[in-house]
Amino acid sequence: MYVDIGNVLDSQPGLSRGALERLDERVADAHEHIEQELAAEGFGYRSLALGERTDPDRIASAVEPLTDCETVLTVGIGGSALGSATVTSALGVGENNPVCDNVDPQHLSSLLSSLSWDRTAVHVVSQSGTTAETLSNFLVVRDAMADAGVDWTEHTIVTTGVDGPLRALVDRHDLPSLSVPAGVPGRFSVLSTTSLVAPTILGCDVEVLLAGGRAARNSLSKSLFETPAYAYAAVAYALELRGANVNAFVPYAERLEPFAEWFAQLWAESLGKDGLGQTPVRALGATDQHSQLQLYRAGRHDKLVTLVRPRERPELTIPSTAIDELSYLGGTGVGELLDAEFEATEASLAAADQPNVRLEIDALDAYSLGELLVSMEAATIMAGELLNVDTFTQPAVEWGKRAARGLLGANDAPEADAITEKRSLTIESP
Repeated sequence: MYVDIGNVLDSQPGLSRGALERLDERVADAHEHIEQELAAEGFGYRSLALGERTDPDRIASAVEPLTDCETVLTVGIGGSALGSATVTSALGVGENNPVCDNVDPQHLSSLLSSLSWDRTAVHVVSQSGTTAETLSNFLVVRDAMADAGVDWTEHTIVTTGVDGPLRALVDRHDLPSLSVPAGVPGRFSVLSTTSLVAPTILGCDVEVLLAGGRAARNSLSKSLFETPAYAYAAVAYALELRGANVNAFVPYAERLEPFAEWFAQLWAESLGKDGLGQTPVRALGATDQHSQLQLYRAGRHDKLVTLVRPRERPELTIPSTAIDELSYLGGTGVGELLDAEFEATEASLAAADQPNVRLEIDALDAYSLGELLVSMEAATIMAGELLNVDTFTQPAVEWGKRAARGLLGANDAPEADAITEKRSLTIESP
């Protein structure tokens, strides 16, 4: 991975070279702590070693009964679903990996009616085995399979913890199953069993993906000037302290759009604590140059814009045309046009003194993707170290979960009482 931080130097807000060099001392200390936690297999930190800990042969063995399936429906929520969608989309098989990660009945009904169940595998993912949204959706999916005359036990694989309702279901029906990695929060589990079932069934090169992850982990060093992941983390941290409270994350590749969603969860849920943390905003280049760029360039100077692209991509030539105004496009590659849009956006932001960072990978292939995913996890962990927050917890999320459980009748959720205290001022249309 490559990170160019030149456009944060003396921007508004921005950093000086001297400020970066001073910050590098803190990065060195934080890196030492990260390495210590990795060696001790500290909770969350061990996610950086999944590239070497995850066994692709074990996953392949578990999914072997399902390898004839053309589609894999992932039933999960948060990191349990976003990781799979990110990998399959980036590697070009995302259309064969629909994700059931919401409890919107209209969307769910439409999704389930579109599937050919006799050619569909279902991967159910929940670390606790008690996630309300995941289990509710799975029960609906089971009914849909039964209505289609398909034996759900022959089309389902489960990834969960060592106990809980899903593990009991596995044991009762002798379902193929995998275990979630110990000590790894869901949003950091992309290179593990939680996210690699669908890519394995759909023929992605999981071994090469893991190799890229290992390379990223092994590249971490004590200096931001030698470690792209740490350079990104340090710049984002320093700019937040200077007023850049928004991180607009803009990949210039359609297949990386789910990656932006994955990053948004990773960044927000890990760093949004104690009144701190940038708000991640997702956009897509070049599409959102015609919508959000107006704000990023001419709006408040409260943003870091992160531009992401592969350096290599397949080419598709624009045909020549007799229209004079468009003649300059003839014979140009569509990828050349996209790269021109990328560089024009970057220059536009820089000219307006809006800080922006360029993230690049060699290509949208398994190895580069593995590097990118682990690098962004490392960046998030480093940013958490610099902010001095507990990167691997999500207490606000857990509060909301308990409140929802209380509304549905659970007796162990006093948080639901807060709902009766909601203030209301409703304006009705005539």
